[in-house]
Amino acid sequence: MATLTSLHSSTKSSSKLTRNSKFFKTVIKAIQDKKAEEIVSLDLRKIPEAVADFFIICEASSNTQVRAISDFIEEQIFLHCNEKPYRHEGKQQSHWVLIDYINVVIHVMQPDARKFYKLEEMWSDAILSEHNL
Repeated sequence: MATLTSLHSSTKSSSKLTRNSKFFKTVIKAIQDKKAEEIVSLDLRKIPEAVADFFIICEASSNTQVRAISDFIEEQIFLHCNEKPYRHEGKQQSHWVLIDYINVVIHVMQPDARKFYKLEEMWSDAILSEHNL
């Protein structure tokens, strides 16, 4: 029964997450602080098939920078919002790291992976906002 409780608590929250929320701003600031490039957010809230409310996507020029950005995001979110990711993937190869916070999924990608997977095109119905400094 504990498994069901755990899964239930990991579903999308009914509270309204916005670009002005502390969580969202903390992610963007952490990404900017580590000098990521081409930072965008996709607002997926009006897309019924979407698995999250927001995707945040950014580029890093090396495996080391991908790892540094993804680690810093997790540190800052825990420090300021007391949240741990539900799941993260890709840290070993650090070509594309995905950090899943259920309502927000963060993609830290090297440029070639971003060009190949074209997430912005795949979710072109979403409202795109740029967050570059």
